[in-house]
Amino acid sequence: MSLSPKKLNLGCGFYPKNGYLNVDINENYPVDLVHNLEEFPWPFKSAYFKEISIDHLMEHLTDLRSTLSEIDRILAPNGRVTIKVPHFSRGFSHWDHKHGFDVTFPLYVENSVSGGFRGLNLLHEKTHIKWFAQRKLKREKLSRLNYYSGLILGNIIDKLANLNLFFTSKIMCFWVGGFDEIEFVFRKNEKFNN
Repeated sequence: MSLSPKKLNLGCGFYPKNGYLNVDINENYPVDLVHNLEEFPWPFKSAYFKEISIDHLMEHLTDLRSTLSEIDRILAPNGRVTIKVPHFSRGFSHWDHKHGFDVTFPLYVENSVSGGFRGLNLLHEKTHIKWFAQRKLKREKLSRLNYYSGLILGNIIDKLANLNLFFTSKIMCFWVGGFDEIEFVFRKNEKFNN
């Protein structure tokens, strides 16, 4: 297949992104490519994509080790991958969730941590917690009052929550009823050689 965009949106669902190659397992979604991301290797060139977006997909996949290895393989040196997943405090509210995530996830991407994912060239850049996430979906499903109330309150809670992520994951998440989402940004080590 011919790959023109250098941006990849994995698990796009009903929300494809402009300028990205949008991939999902379900052909009924507005996708550019139908592929089961549980089948490895993925049909992409190594070190090709400059940007990979993964929104609420990782919690549905069984083999995170192979998934992260494929992300590492197809990401170009100095490229970025943004992974958004439900925060563990939200609970497994979807019948198909297989994993929970918290602020410690980036530690296991480091090669120096025991029990981690080995051989990855991904460097952690940022972690951000969101109380009122998936705004497109919420705008469709909530009343105007509930949506805008959640949006305003969410902005305040997010500012406080991101001051100290460990305090937020251990204590604050229970005070505010849990967080919707946690976002991780990784960059491929530019010294990586194919």
